[in-house]
Amino acid sequence: MTRYCLRGFSRRSSEHGASLSDCIPGRPAISASFHVCLRRALLLLVFTAFVASLASFSSAQVSDVEDVHITPRIKPPEAPKNQVVGAVLQTHSRPIQVDVDLVLVPVTITDPLNRLVTGLDKENFAIYEGKDQQVIRHFSSEDAPISLGIIFDMSGSMNSKIERARDAVGEFMKTANPQDEFFLIGFSDQPELLCDFTQNPDEVQNKLMFTAPRGRTSLLDAIYLGVHKMRQAKYPKRALLIISDGGDNHSRYTEGEIKSTVKEADMLIYAIGIYDHYFATTEEQLGPSLLAEVTELTGGRAFTIDNPNDLADVATKIGTELRNQYVIGYRPKDRRHDGKWRKIKVKLIPPKGLPPLRVYAKTGYYAPSE
Repeated sequence: MTRYCLRGFSRRSSEHGASLSDCIPGRPAISASFHVCLRRALLLLVFTAFVASLASFSSAQVSDVEDVHITPRIKPPEAPKNQVVGAVLQTHSRPIQVDVDLVLVPVTITDPLNRLVTGLDKENFAIYEGKDQQVIRHFSSEDAPISLGIIFDMSGSMNSKIERARDAVGEFMKTANPQDEFFLIGFSDQPELLCDFTQNPDEVQNKLMFTAPRGRTSLLDAIYLGVHKMRQAKYPKRALLIISDGGDNHSRYTEGEIKSTVKEADMLIYAIGIYDHYFATTEEQLGPSLLAEVTELTGGRAFTIDNPNDLADVATKIGTELRNQYVIGYRPKDRRHDGKWRKIKVKLIPPKGLPPLRVYAKTGYYAPSE
């Protein structure tokens, strides 16, 4: 039987003259020099294997590092073009996910004394698109966060009214929801964004403190800028509040262009017109009707006052009205995405015993084009 012994490869065994033949019976003696050469060869073989193993490990490490750098980032899937962010229709309820086929219509109801009427139910409303009555899929009367832009007149004719106009904005802010966001546009010879979107009403108030009446009135341009800015709003419920004392006399946009613009914009527009007892110019004479027509297209209202002291009360009334609207949602029976204007009519079915009531709602919307 062949028997192997590692003792012959140790330095100590070599010094005592031990040889590989000592461990293998029947083998002739092997010279010391051959023994040394064999040992060196084995050591070289072990060293070579070690170096090869180390190189392989190093190569694997480098490969891993390179993989990290050359692997492209995985981009998140893009949202579909028609995807709409979920709308928060009730402050203390779960958001409702809506799509492009769900039409939302804010509705305000007032009595003969121009007071808000609350407490109505879904059964008290009917909604029509064209001649077709629609099925009401959603009905809400709860407060909801709002994105609101204030369009503030800083023209020279506001000189005697500017302080009360600032106070009116302050009173309006007192009706705000803590989650609301605001921006401020001032206008005279041209409109200017004075305060970008903020949830801090004090920022708006601070910017108003530095407004100085001067120049002419670019009201239509200011409305256009407000509608354009509202595209950055984060809430589905959106409104503009205009505070002005007269008609337009210095805008690039025409009245017809602005009416078309606000019809396409899904937002409410309210206005407070501060007018003197007499109108010095044709523009001032047309001011009340201009604001009334623009606001009614959106379902909002224009309030006309001739006493600046009434500004704060009217501003509070508008703020309260925005918090007590009904919101009706329906999916149109006409599902065509043709980009055409669709007329809307909201009809009231009031409970018995109530006086004649008035309905304020937007007059229509543009169907999606895709």
